[in-house]
Amino acid sequence: MTYSFSFTPSIVRYLQSIERVRELVRLTILPPLIAEQLRIRAHIRSTHYSTRIEGNRLTLKETEQVIQQGRLFPGRERDVQEVERYYLALQQMEKWVEGEQKITEARIRKLHALLIAGRRAKPTPYRDGQNVVREASGEIVYMPPEAEDVPGLMAEMVRWIHQSEPDIPVPMVAGIAHYQFVTIHPFYDGNGRTARTLTTWILHQGGYDLGKFYSLEEFYTDDFAGYYDALVTHPHHNYYFGRNEADITPWLDYFLKGVAVVFEQVAEEVESQTRGAIDDSAGDLLRQLDHRSRRVLGLFSGQEFIRSSDVANILGISTRQARDLLIEWVEQGWLEIADPSRRGRKYELSETHQQLL
Repeated sequence: MTYSFSFTPSIVRYLQSIERVRELVRLTILPPLIAEQLRIRAHIRSTHYSTRIEGNRLTLKETEQVIQQGRLFPGRERDVQEVERYYLALQQMEKWVEGEQKITEARIRKLHALLIAGRRAKPTPYRDGQNVVREASGEIVYMPPEAEDVPGLMAEMVRWIHQSEPDIPVPMVAGIAHYQFVTIHPFYDGNGRTARTLTTWILHQGGYDLGKFYSLEEFYTDDFAGYYDALVTHPHHNYYFGRNEADITPWLDYFLKGVAVVFEQVAEEVESQTRGAIDDSAGDLLRQLDHRSRRVLGLFSGQEFIRSSDVANILGISTRQARDLLIEWVEQGWLEIADPSRRGRKYELSETHQQLL
């Protein structure tokens, strides 16, 4: 990867804003029920707006109905499948993050398969031929690298993601990876959706998840032309004629502005939700719980008891790891064993921690 970029005054301001909001949200205590509602809403909005960029015809309300109610829309089966698969891919990405599993080529190919073909699909192979991006008129907008160069470029991109994080702010790593992925265009279809999911994956993995309360895709949808224009950093449409060595400062300026705007919106939402929502004693109890404990705490908003399988699913870990965590949490005192039987063991909140709901 031979791109160049500069830390312009606007980029520095955006990074400062992102860091300020990140710290603000990290230190804010939200009631678990509200936090879970914000997460679900953000996932639905990410799903809707990212698929809408690609031409999906479902409205935000219809997307919500597909995800939460399993509703079908006759005549728009493809749109429904796109929404279901994008939501599934987001869930899988979060499981990888919770399980501290690194970004790899194999997982990127699996992510693409989930987006395009669903749960049981095998990881998608990279394209074996040339493809081009065209305008509606048929005019070529961009010609990606040849298929034989794709595996090497993808391997280089993944290595760069892991090696660059100590030296480059995580939000910039996410922006550069987004640009490089769509530049490589490793698959015949679904490159945009995969790039946007990969961007969120890098941010979450790097500690910029903000409780998973945001949807970057919404910013792009509100500015279709700006999004695509910002990705065009070189006048020539061919990858080998300057596109692979472009100065991507304009793209990073646009990308980081989007992150900053969306993060500021999260800060406003969190502030409005926390105003008088939780008292000091409950806040003290929540501060004693780490991020995994708070995710599991949110399960009690919809059920009285939890099992190791519930914890494994929400954190993306094995059932054995979940059992070990549950034992640890019982010892800490915020969970109690409600049913001690070996096969059907259930856990409930301690009386002291009931007030957190």
